[in-house]
Order: sequence, then C-alpha cells, then structure tokens
Amino acid sequence: MIMEMLYQAFAQIHDGFNLILHSDQGWQYQHKHYQAMLKSNGVSQCMSRKGNCLDNAVMENFFGLLKSELLYLQYFDSMGHFKAELINYMDYYNNRRIKVKLKGLSPAIHRQQALALVL
Repeated sequence: MIMEMLYQAFAQIHDGFNLILHSDQGWQYQHKHYQAMLKSNGVSQCMSRKGNCLDNAVMENFFGLLKSELLYLQYFDSMGHFKAELINYMDYYNNRRIKVKLKGLSPAIHRQQALALVL
C-alpha cells in the first residue's frame, strides 16, 4: 500500500520540487527499498528520531490545524471536492491566515521579509 502511494505520487509530481515527505518511524518508512525510491525521485525523508517527537513538531502542529480548520468542519462529497478545498486552505494558510507568533503576518509575508534580510 505504501509503495503504491509513492508510485501514484511520483506519476503526478514533476522534478525540481525539492519535496520533503513527513512520516513517523513505522517499519515501512525505514525499509531500504522505500528510502531508495524517495532518494531516486529527489524527495527528502523527514522522520523523527526514536523517542523524540520534537523533530516533527512543526509538521504535527500543521496537520493538527489542518484537521481542526478544514477536515473536521465539513463533509466532502468526493475526492475532487476535498482536493479543491485543500488547495483553498493551503492558499489561506500561507497567504491570508495571520499568526501571532509571526507578529501578525501570514507565513508567506514573514518568509519574504526574512529572505529580504538575508539577501
């Protein structure tokens, strides 16, 4: 099942995206064939160290918000409906949803300001 998910994903993803795949430490994600497939498709694996949930705390927090702000609030008629709502949510999350921790900025604006300081 896990490998089939990768085959389907790689059929739709173009090179050059620099993707990171987040997972727990399940045995299937530690399997050499799985890791080799990710590497050969240019995907970095993000997996917490054993007993250290802080490694993936940012992603765990995001998925918690995604569930409470999107998934649990509505019924989806189809996978297409879910995909459309997910795309809308990702746009909202990155471009319009302000965060107190980011001084009232959206993540996209905060990133732009941080990059401007570096360059």
